[in-house]
Amino acid sequence: MIHSRVIRLSLRACLLIAALGGAMAAPATAQTPLVPSASPAAEPVQPVPGVGMQISWEVRNRFRLFREERDFLLHVESLRGRNILEAEQTLATQSDGRGWARNTVGRLCIDASGRVSEPCTRDNVKESYLTPLDHPVTVRLTGAVPVGATCAWTFSDGDPPRQSTVDCAEPINLRVRYGRPTPVTVDVSSGPDAPQRVTTEIAVRDIFIAGLGDSIASGEGNPDRAVTLSDEGFCFRSYLGGPTGMYFRPGRAGFKGARACDTSDGTSLQNWQRAGAQWLNPACHRSLYSYQTRMAITLAVQNPQIAVTYLPLACTGATIAEGMLGSQRARECVVGRNGFTCQGTVNAQVAELREALNAASQRQPGRQLDLVLLSVGANDVDFSGLVADVIVERQTERALSRRTGVISSVDEARSILQTDLPRGFGKLRQALKPFVGGDLSRVLYVSYANPSLLNGAPCPGGRAGFDIHPAFNADPQRLAEVTEFVQSEFLPALKKLALCSGGVLCGDNSRDRMTFVDQHQAQFGNHGFCARAESDPPFDRECFSATGESFVSDIVNAANNPLVCGAGASDFRAYSPRARWIRDANDSYFTAMTYPQAQKAPTNQPGDIHDATWGVLSAVYGGAIHPTAEGHAAMADAALPAATSVLGLGLSEAQVTSEPIAPVTPRAQ
Repeated sequence: MIHSRVIRLSLRACLLIAALGGAMAAPATAQTPLVPSASPAAEPVQPVPGVGMQISWEVRNRFRLFREERDFLLHVESLRGRNILEAEQTLATQSDGRGWARNTVGRLCIDASGRVSEPCTRDNVKESYLTPLDHPVTVRLTGAVPVGATCAWTFSDGDPPRQSTVDCAEPINLRVRYGRPTPVTVDVSSGPDAPQRVTTEIAVRDIFIAGLGDSIASGEGNPDRAVTLSDEGFCFRSYLGGPTGMYFRPGRAGFKGARACDTSDGTSLQNWQRAGAQWLNPACHRSLYSYQTRMAITLAVQNPQIAVTYLPLACTGATIAEGMLGSQRARECVVGRNGFTCQGTVNAQVAELREALNAASQRQPGRQLDLVLLSVGANDVDFSGLVADVIVERQTERALSRRTGVISSVDEARSILQTDLPRGFGKLRQALKPFVGGDLSRVLYVSYANPSLLNGAPCPGGRAGFDIHPAFNADPQRLAEVTEFVQSEFLPALKKLALCSGGVLCGDNSRDRMTFVDQHQAQFGNHGFCARAESDPPFDRECFSATGESFVSDIVNAANNPLVCGAGASDFRAYSPRARWIRDANDSYFTAMTYPQAQKAPTNQPGDIHDATWGVLSAVYGGAIHPTAEGHAAMADAALPAATSVLGLGLSEAQVTSEPIAPVTPRAQ
């Protein structure tokens, strides 16, 4: 029997941040010596035009999820003169479409199980991630600095103060305490000229951001390290049964087990899983490409005098009841050298956030959450059931899907939208209030985009982009009906819920309204899953058939190379720029090829990696009908101004004063 979630491709997103509890406060760090900066740094703070000498400073490696400064500097460089979408496209080109995150995902202050590293060793210094005691900064004297001048620096943050005398052209690296300003004085001497004194204060603002929600929030569809496919075929069975029900698709590169349907062994599954895609968090398909992470990185890049402590909790498959307020089923296991770590379920995101904040407040009583990023609601109306209704065409699979409740209708979704979702959203609103001091404007609700638009009209349907599975075919009539429901009913209803408008009742509108973002929706109107362009990658244009004939149907020939175009599946590039910002089923398979394997009880999983159930799951559970990395970057661009406004960034700068040094009074003899 088909699994009850066989084709819930949807926006089912997941949660996890396992066990923040064991976190320990990092020991106090000894004062760092004042030394000239020897490592590359982010773009220096620019001096104010028309002003003489001034002290400029910036926080180094200020996106604190990154252990190593090189990963932060990659984004500093890519965002120079570009928005987030342009930066993502630049990084994609630089990586030959393999994606920038594949090298970064192993160097984070959070592990694959979702556990925050406490302490986390960042650039060779142990820090408490949730409650930093100090921050690394680089200080410079900028402006009209005389050539060859000598700078005598004093940082009055201890007894005695820290001092250093260097050439004024040299920047100084040090760590400054968090929570109290550090007074800075520099005495500038240059030949016969009278010495000048410049003073300011360094006060780092550490912004604490939590990311919550479903698959759109987690980054589903964009594994940090995409799966590498084999150029040879791998056999799946379909529900038709018998030899005629077998079909071949590209397998996973590096898999040493049986590729044929009629041969298997007990070690195949473990070997197969080790060759899979890699995620920041497998249980929730949490990714560094998510709009939440990309926006948080960009906040840090654009604001040199802040640090960003980011806590990703969003989870693919999450609903308000199961995921946000209650536990939910995990998507995949953590694959390690010694086997699998399978949790089966992951804790409620609200509970995980509460635990993290409680742990932080015990170590640092003033520590507060500054911003919540949120996208949720699509799974509540069973959007995946609507997608299944659109793409499952062959009668055998369609009958099984109806019987197990996989397929749902627009009428069913509409009923939930009008009754259950408003009640659930009200409960979520109340649950989030304590985290933001009762002011929900600090919750940034980023809405979905319609995934099936081209030139503002519904995609035409057909097998193009969905021929990865023989039972799939996007029905034009059902697709148009779902597209209209999303555009005219679902998206407007979410806006009313978030803003307490259009008849939605809230206790106190002035404090219950969330900050709402939907400016990206217009852009997606020309980038749905059916969008194609001459600028698309050559593999897409040559190997993904516009008529849905991408794969060899003869099982003998397909076993050697299943692609009609004759190219190898390993030539596909998941992160190359392309016209579609929504992954279709073919993209999902070629990017992630997911085999959900998170239940503790093996009887709840298919017993054979060639099983018909896994044939369907592998085509959709890696992110079909979810934004690509480009789509997430466009969402991050839309969310960035709202986040900047809510946080009040860029409204004030530390005052810098400059004056002659008072003459030294001769000591009485």
